[in-house]
Amino acid sequence: MNMNATSITYFIFLGFPSHSEVQILMFILLFSVYVISITGNCLIVVLTWTDIILHTPMYFFLKLLSFLEICYISVTLPKMLHNLLSGDRTISFSGCAVQMYFLLFLGTVECFLLASMSYDRYIAICLPLHYATRMSKEVCINLTLASWLSGFFLPLVNTGWAFSLPYCDSNEINHFFCDFPPVLKLACVDTSLNELVMLVSSLVITLVPCIFILLSYIFILGTVLRMTSTKARQKVFSTCSSHLIMVIIFYGTASFMYLHPKSSYSMERDKFLSLLYTVLTPMLNPIIYTLRNTEVKKSLRSIGNKEQAYISSLSLKRFVSSSLKKSRRRS
Repeated sequence: MNMNATSITYFIFLGFPSHSEVQILMFILLFSVYVISITGNCLIVVLTWTDIILHTPMYFFLKLLSFLEICYISVTLPKMLHNLLSGDRTISFSGCAVQMYFLLFLGTVECFLLASMSYDRYIAICLPLHYATRMSKEVCINLTLASWLSGFFLPLVNTGWAFSLPYCDSNEINHFFCDFPPVLKLACVDTSLNELVMLVSSLVITLVPCIFILLSYIFILGTVLRMTSTKARQKVFSTCSSHLIMVIIFYGTASFMYLHPKSSYSMERDKFLSLLYTVLTPMLNPIIYTLRNTEVKKSLRSIGNKEQAYISSLSLKRFVSSSLKKSRRRS
């Protein structure tokens, strides 16, 4: 009880496979996922930034979500790839604290950002005449600031308190990265109060936005059922389905991870779930939004046509230039 938390200066990850062949396979798989995630989310950021057609509140939030996914996957995956490639599975005590904080910080921001996106869809579908005023640029910025400030402050207590505990027994984390449950399990004091505070904060972070999203879609569903045009219904469903899929994947895995009782805690299951919401969700975000969103697909085709036109004009200029040079030589 009297031992200081700094008695442990680093942690060792035990979640990685021991066989070198499996490690190589895992490295290739995770590296591919990372490249796809970064490329896809960067593409959405560029599209929504450059295409004036996508300068709407809906795509403003989508741009922020994609930027958030880039940051989110970069908190854990580069370190995991380094551990697999080098064989060094250690992380410093302070590095573990920073990783956990940013993991909770960005996860909290995503919860509230997804709720802001559902509010945008509610106003657009249920109150279209008030959309310009209810979803003005100032409102979008305020919702964004509220999401980021919530993410900044809410995880501070849990992370700061967790890393002020004494870790004097073991420094081996049975996980791939510094997540709250496996790290807290190593503390050599009673952590029941920490777990209770984490459970309460997780309820606030996940259930409050989730209830808000649920209410938004109840009103949206009521509006859709009153529509007489089949085409209008299909447009609404195509617009909302991408957001709903992301909500189900993210909230589903995060809720199973942080809201289950201690008696049902399973390290192997939680390791699998943590990989889903930290690695798979950022990769699926650009895939879901590009495959199911007609405006994003149009923007992609427009960029592709512009590139083809540019390449064609460049080839024509080179052909004309070479022809002129040949004619000058002959003359």
